[in-house]
Amino acid sequence: MIQVRPSEERGHNKISWLDSRFTFSFDQYYDPDHMQFRSLRVINEDVVAPGGGFPTHPHRDMEILTWILEGALEHRDNTGGHGVIRPGELQHMTAGRGVMHSEFNASQKDPVHLLQIWLLPERRGLDPGYEQLAFGDADLRGKFCHVAGPKAPVTIHQDADLYIARLDKGADMKQAIEKDRNAWVQVARGAVTLNGTALKAGDGAAVSNESELRVEASEPSEVLLFDLA
Repeated sequence: MIQVRPSEERGHNKISWLDSRFTFSFDQYYDPDHMQFRSLRVINEDVVAPGGGFPTHPHRDMEILTWILEGALEHRDNTGGHGVIRPGELQHMTAGRGVMHSEFNASQKDPVHLLQIWLLPERRGLDPGYEQLAFGDADLRGKFCHVAGPKAPVTIHQDADLYIARLDKGADMKQAIEKDRNAWVQVARGAVTLNGTALKAGDGAAVSNESELRVEASEPSEVLLFDLA
């Protein structure tokens, strides 16, 4: 079964330096029908204006992933974590017992376009942590690259795995889903069909009771696939 979350039905908030779309309830956007999917709690698509950013603020008991689509984002936290994230780089922060961090557009002339993803952790009170890893185009092109999970290059503390693929027009890929597991597919850019269901940029899809996912790109596309308990 595939249930589509259309891009245009997501929550939306726009201020002077930030334009955000919310797949699930977040901050002042509340939709009781879209609170989370399994352990996947947040998928926010943000465009941050040049020089804009989130000043230092707290998080706790959450696994936070940031994936850049365009531009560059600078991160700092009170554990000593610091980096500038660019397209092809995945940042992970375990908020655990509590962390303070800031995120700012690293450019004074170009916007930064990103996905921020939160997953509930396997347990509360984890040690805070920070990591950042680059994936080359060859790693992502034409296949689902396993980028994050309990046994992935980027280690997250939850029974969840994230795969990312960049697809040329006409590319056709398959991914098996084990029995009793679920998936969420998020189209970051482009347009695809998922088991025959059309999805465009910004669309998400909750998948259950499917043994295989077939993704076909009708234009150059970038797709995130979450395999969830």
